[in-house]
Amino acid sequence: MHTNLSRLGLAVVLVCSGIQAQAIGRLADVTITDRNTGATLPVYFNKGEYWVAGAPGARYAIAIRNKLGERVMAVTSVDGINVVNGATAAWGQTGYVFGAHYNYQITGWRKNNSEVAAFEFAAASDSYAERTGRPNQVGVIGVAVFKERVPEPVALPTPMPYRQERDFKESRADNAAPPPPAPAATAAPQKSMGAAAPGTAAPTEAMAERSRTADAATGQSYARPAMPSPKLGTGHGQREDSYVSQTSFERLQSQPNEVITIRYDSRENLIASGVIVERPGRMPNPFPNSDSLSYVPDPPARRY
Repeated sequence: MHTNLSRLGLAVVLVCSGIQAQAIGRLADVTITDRNTGATLPVYFNKGEYWVAGAPGARYAIAIRNKLGERVMAVTSVDGINVVNGATAAWGQTGYVFGAHYNYQITGWRKNNSEVAAFEFAAASDSYAERTGRPNQVGVIGVAVFKERVPEPVALPTPMPYRQERDFKESRADNAAPPPPAPAATAAPQKSMGAAAPGTAAPTEAMAERSRTADAATGQSYARPAMPSPKLGTGHGQREDSYVSQTSFERLQSQPNEVITIRYDSRENLIASGVIVERPGRMPNPFPNSDSLSYVPDPPARRY
């Protein structure tokens, strides 16, 4: 059976416990939880981006809490891949539908309505994105939040009594103006199908050239020095129980009302790249009283 995914979502069945601090988002709170320890990962803000440090081999969850008193859809991606259908992520795809003020933890790649393959931090070379030939976006989690279009109630007209309705129609017929004369026929304009003017590039070629230039610039800006540990990605872990059901959802608009982006890597790499700044601890002093000059004090007075 084929369905229109732009109007469908997955209604979450389970509600998770309270979301701790370090949440990001205006319409929804988003946190990343280490499922091995149960701790919410600290969020680091650096150069306009939010980061979390993952531990290789640790299972994690994307915890989302709807802050609104209405339903929202969260189209969620990991490493540039939609976590529900496995397609290269786009805003118009399906996602999870949250009731008013609901919490839920997305714990893995959705396999069916009752199972997921667990999210787990792994070397980028062993990530699901790399293994499916899509390594370019490894290291990022995204949540696109959509509000719902709620149909407005239709006001039904109150029927008039028969006599009043007949008098109203007769009055309108008496006061109606005569119809205007038919306009003279004119030739319909024809659309020009000619080629682009000399000296100008076709729109598609110009866009392609701009795209190639932007890609080259992006590749240079994201080049980074060698890191102390392999870049972190998200693997395709063991299957686990996770229950959802399908529901209908019509978006208020085609663009997300909010996009929440969280990047991640190992702690060692985040320290090396300056995202995490470790303050040096106080160095121990082998002679802590060497700075104070003193002599042997007198003993305490005798007590008689």
